[in-house]
Amino acid sequence: MGFGDSDNRCVSGTTWFAASAGVLVLLLVPGCGVVATGENTRGVLLYQKGDYYAAMDEFQRAMATSPENADAYYNMAATLAQLGKAGKNQAMLQQAEMMYNQCLDRDPNHADCYRGLAVLLTETGRKDRAVALLKNWAIRNPRSADARVELARLYDEFGDKKTAQAQLQQAVQLDQTNRRAWTALAALRESQGDYSQALANYQRAYSLNPRDSAVAARIAALNRSIGTSSPTASGTRTVDASMPTARY
Repeated sequence: MGFGDSDNRCVSGTTWFAASAGVLVLLLVPGCGVVATGENTRGVLLYQKGDYYAAMDEFQRAMATSPENADAYYNMAATLAQLGKAGKNQAMLQQAEMMYNQCLDRDPNHADCYRGLAVLLTETGRKDRAVALLKNWAIRNPRSADARVELARLYDEFGDKKTAQAQLQQAVQLDQTNRRAWTALAALRESQGDYSQALANYQRAYSLNPRDSAVAARIAALNRSIGTSSPTASGTRTVDASMPTARY
């Protein structure tokens, strides 16, 4: 189970993954660089159509046009990781790891890149390095809620829900307006059967982003599940409580 929803980056791109059961799904980011945005955007569209090699051509152009654009390196890394895992191609996986690190060289707080690299390290049998990567990020950025959210995601995937919850509680203390942290905490508490507290956390996340339909669905489902009579977040809809929890 993944928990929480994605955060919006520059332009309109978002990224998220669910690592449960070995499944990885990626949506790339068009990028923040004015010059490189066109190439990144075209690459993202090609990636979403499954034309991975053409997408990599666009990301390569984006890196050449704007060498300091971290998003272009992230997109290239994510595409290489996707192809490497699908084809069990170790050379591509090594290239992906190199690109993730080059992304972090250009943007030491690139949350999507930390996430992608942590997944790659985990899926290639290096869980300890994945944990160390995110812990070091949190240490270097003691006020970063995002670093705690990513650590929590990793601990949750490892089955250590107690540590995951502690990280998320730190995240919301650091940043009361971080909707990803609130959504993640809600989903974790829902998975533990603490439905009343999960509902309160989902409502907090929804107040920060009333357009989040996944969180609205969870509020509706929990309202129904615990028998409350309050209106659902969407005003009219109700859903079955067995729906998957919101992602972040």
